[in-house]
This record gives sequence, structure tokens and C-alpha cells, in this order.
Amino acid sequence: MTATGTFGLSTEARNLQWLLGNLVEEVPGVRSVTVVSSDGLMLLSSDPATQQAGAAAADAVRPGGPRGSSADLATIVSGIGSLTVGAARLMDGGGVKQTMVAMEDGSVFVMSISDGSLLGVHATPDCDMSVVAYHMALFVGRAGHVLTPEVRSELRKSMESTQ
Repeated sequence: MTATGTFGLSTEARNLQWLLGNLVEEVPGVRSVTVVSSDGLMLLSSDPATQQAGAAAADAVRPGGPRGSSADLATIVSGIGSLTVGAARLMDGGGVKQTMVAMEDGSVFVMSISDGSLLGVHATPDCDMSVVAYHMALFVGRAGHVLTPEVRSELRKSMESTQ
């Protein structure tokens, strides 16, 4: 996790960090995960290269996330979210639930969370897309009611203190 440790965080914020960590650790092919607020700020992020437990083993099995830093994935997720919301408005398509970009060397999945935040996942090209989408939906279902304005503010401050 790139967010600060659990010291000083509320139970809700620690639970969200735990859920995000489980998504990365338990879903085969997931490289990195981020949660971005509706205004484009990174709230939570995982970075396999910096995880304390088993980082070397995880890197051997699962290459690192996007080039640069976890902020790159957050920027990509925010941009994709904005683009798809605009497209849905132009097409009178209603709210955007999920977006997937399949590339030669990986995939990016973006799923809306009830408060307007976005969950983004960067995965390997051989990942099982239905398994990734299923686990993302579980995260969204569990996190949606927890991302209150207070928790979002707490997570932002936590991310700022680590940068």
C-alpha cells in the first residue's frame, strides 16, 4: 500500500485499505489497483513493488504496475472516467457502470463507486476478465457506503502525507 499505515486511521479507512490489498493479493493477474475520488484525487492505491510482505515474490509472479508510480494509474482512471461519462451524456446512455480497455500487454478496468469515485485496476493480458470484474464489483459493493465525505478526506490526507 502506498497509503500510510493503519496508525491514526479510522476503522472505515483501514477496512478500505484491507479490501484493496485483498483485491491485489487474491485476484490472479492484477498488477495494481487505485480508488480515485470524483474530483480526480487518488484516495487509495496499491503498488506491488512496495508491499512489505512478500514484495520480491510478488514481483516475480506479477510485474509492477504502470510506468512511473501509482499516481499514473490514478491519472489514467480519472481520465477514462471523465471520457466515458462525457460519451454517455452525448449518447443519452445514462450512468457509466464499467469500462474496460484491452491492450496488447494488459488491461485497464474502471468501475464506478456509488459516491462518484472510481475503482481502477491494471491487469495482465492473460487475466480472467470476468474474475477481475467480479472482484471489482464486490469491492464496489462493500466500499460504496463507507466512502463518506469524512473518510474521503481522511484518505486524501493520508495519501498526501506519503508523497
